[in-house]
Amino acid sequence: MNEQAERVLEVPDLSLVVLVGASGSGKSTFAARHFGPFEVVSSDHCRGLVADDVNDQAATADAFDVLHHIAGVRLRRGRLTVVDATNVQADARRQLVALARDHDVLPVAIVLDLPERVCLERNAARPDRDFGAHVVKRHRDALRRSLRSLRREGFRTVHVLSSVEEVEAARVVRTPLRSDLRDQHGPFDVIGDVHGCRSELETLLGELGYSLARDERGRAVDAAHPDGRRAVFLGDLVDRGPDTPGVLRLVMGMVEAGHALAVPGNHEAKLVRALDGKDVSVAHGLEATLAQIAAIEDDDERRAFRERVRGFADGLVSHLVLDDGKLVVAHAGLKEAYHNRASGRVRSFALYGDTTGESDELGLPVRLDWARDYRGRATVLYGHVPTPELEWVNGTLCLDTGVVFGGKLSALRWPERETVQVPAEAVHHEPVEPLVRKPPVRDDDDLALTVVLSPDGTGRGVETRLAGRVAVAAEQAAGALEVVSRFAVDPHLLWYLPATMAPAGGWAEAPDLLEHPQAAFEAYRKAGVTDLLCEEKHMGSRAVVLVARSRDGLAPWSSTGGVVHTRTGRSFFGDELAVALLDGVRSAAERAGLWEELCGSAGEDGDADPWLLLDAELLPWSAKAEELLRGQYAAVGAAARAALPAAVAVLERSAARGLDVGALLERTRQREVDAAEFTEAYRRYVWPTGVAEGRLDGVQLAPFQVLAAGTPGGAVVFADRDHGWHLSVADRLVEADPQLFRATRRQRVDTTDAASCEAGTAWWTELTAAGGEGAVVKPFAGAALRGPRGLVQPGMKVRGPEYLRLVYGPGYRGDLERLGQRQLGRKRSLALREHALGLEALERLAGGEPLWRVHEAVFAVLALESEPVDPRL
Repeated sequence: MNEQAERVLEVPDLSLVVLVGASGSGKSTFAARHFGPFEVVSSDHCRGLVADDVNDQAATADAFDVLHHIAGVRLRRGRLTVVDATNVQADARRQLVALARDHDVLPVAIVLDLPERVCLERNAARPDRDFGAHVVKRHRDALRRSLRSLRREGFRTVHVLSSVEEVEAARVVRTPLRSDLRDQHGPFDVIGDVHGCRSELETLLGELGYSLARDERGRAVDAAHPDGRRAVFLGDLVDRGPDTPGVLRLVMGMVEAGHALAVPGNHEAKLVRALDGKDVSVAHGLEATLAQIAAIEDDDERRAFRERVRGFADGLVSHLVLDDGKLVVAHAGLKEAYHNRASGRVRSFALYGDTTGESDELGLPVRLDWARDYRGRATVLYGHVPTPELEWVNGTLCLDTGVVFGGKLSALRWPERETVQVPAEAVHHEPVEPLVRKPPVRDDDDLALTVVLSPDGTGRGVETRLAGRVAVAAEQAAGALEVVSRFAVDPHLLWYLPATMAPAGGWAEAPDLLEHPQAAFEAYRKAGVTDLLCEEKHMGSRAVVLVARSRDGLAPWSSTGGVVHTRTGRSFFGDELAVALLDGVRSAAERAGLWEELCGSAGEDGDADPWLLLDAELLPWSAKAEELLRGQYAAVGAAARAALPAAVAVLERSAARGLDVGALLERTRQREVDAAEFTEAYRRYVWPTGVAEGRLDGVQLAPFQVLAAGTPGGAVVFADRDHGWHLSVADRLVEADPQLFRATRRQRVDTTDAASCEAGTAWWTELTAAGGEGAVVKPFAGAALRGPRGLVQPGMKVRGPEYLRLVYGPGYRGDLERLGQRQLGRKRSLALREHALGLEALERLAGGEPLWRVHEAVFAVLALESEPVDPRL
């Protein structure tokens, strides 16, 4: 093919492509050649779906209902969609243009205007096209009448191919939307509304590290950063201030030189209309801009400047999506559904915000607070509505701090999230209403069903860095939210829930044990993990401890300076006991030197209200489960001890009289032994405490992992530290307060060394023989979820035979063959997913994301706990 004859058809990455052509013009062949099989929605295929016959014209209406639905779903999900139908009637196209507008994508028409004879010849060669030539002629007539009106109908781009040769020479090229700058990663300095305040802008750029370039008249015409940073201007460069031309000259120069990006503001949009001679109200500062431009003395310079400003402002894109989609900038903000979309209403939202069309008593537009409901993953930076102070709301930040009204000019460094501000040099324009600080919004903290359910009420998936998308069913999600809202600690302090843990299986060489450490060693060895740590599994209740350095460190959400909660988010104790426990933890952390060491790396102000988040075991079990022990375990043990000796005595007398009860007697004697050992097993979990009297006497904490540490300036997660480091921190707490803290015994194992595995097994055997619950076997390297061969368990519990009596009943060892067939796969899958969610919550917390984003992962852990998995596993 001659390269010069190639016909390039540009199609936006996200658009609705409408193929238009008579029957036989080759639309389906064209679609199959240039688009993916799932991108094309064919009317013939939809007829087949609803009628089992692609030629059943009686099913056309239903077929197009299906076609529009499928196309709409694809567009909602951000997928390019191609409609393969004749589309020669204006009404058919009108519906498709409306569909594109409904989903804020660009409609593109590709017209195959082939000669009538070509269409007839192709139809004649197809046995399923036995309709007459009049159908093709009718299609062709309708098409010819439509060609000139396609743009008026709303198609942004129209490509017409008028011959077989043109169709063959066509090449579809996908182009990104002008807003799509996801491949640009900065770093950026995002600057709020300037409004003609050139001097303050020059000062701010200097504070940000930019070097100004000036023309021969000393005017700033560019600014560059030595580290390659780029400025991003949020619009409203013009109006109200003392030197709009100076601001435009500088910003246009930076954009033209590649040192800046910009989006338009509503004031730029109005200025363009004024420069075009349109009838606009010359108010709200526009009069100052026009007067300042008119004051340029040289006529040629003034005309050239007007044309340059007009072209610059009119060419700005409503919003920009940057840094792999993590950052969105728009003058008045942008809700998630409009990110990287193109339509009139997207542009209107970006320029003016979410308005009602009404005005208040001051003549200002009534705006809806879109940021209150924003739940998007991207950070949105915007301006438009001046505010005296910067405040993050749901991952959005307004950077208009009213410099022209005597406030400040503000910028945000991205990705550092650091703010830089310079004060106004004067009140350049009196505001319609005074800049006053409004009460904090804090809607990012609100519990809402949308945190755990998608907008349509179905379940949702939570994206995790380690395990990809974790699905959560709707009923599980709603139940988790109810539990948290009714029973949990203050959600502001609910940052993490521990994952469930899968058990190891049995070992062929020890058939009398249901769980064996060698099974865990072998499982990890097969997964490519050779360095393990066996940790003592304490006989207590899992506890998450969040403690601040001072009692008012986590105010106003806690009056105790922290919280101690269960693995389902419920508080362990009332305030009095919680105060005592948290005071003990913070004092021990002080003596151990942990505040400066751990929290100092979390961010600035390392000595200002630092906090620690610990994963621990709270002992004894009876401190939490006394009623369970008394009502279930003690009751069973007492009943067995009362009944079985009497039964043994009766059977012994029966045997002495010659009755054949030997087998029954042996079983009953064994049951008596089992009952005694069952009682001994649960008694190990009980020791006297002062909890009932409001005292901590007898209560201990066994910390085994430092989850995170932080200050108001930031947080750090310690998932990358090995378990040896975590336990060394725990040891320092034990040393600081041996009465409150209990040490965790441990044994390191090399799975490639048989002697090391045997030593680990011997350690476990000795531990459980002495009454210990068992051990947790973990990869020594830490909480990383991926090993050399993919996902691996973060830990496997290996419980001792006596503890398992509490799980499966006093006589479970007589049923080992059946119990050995337990299905562990589902439990292991659940453990991996919950672990990924737990780490995701911590990473989002450390990343400074809104609390609802942290809760998304936390609630998902709680929701997954309702999966139908045997709770004894």
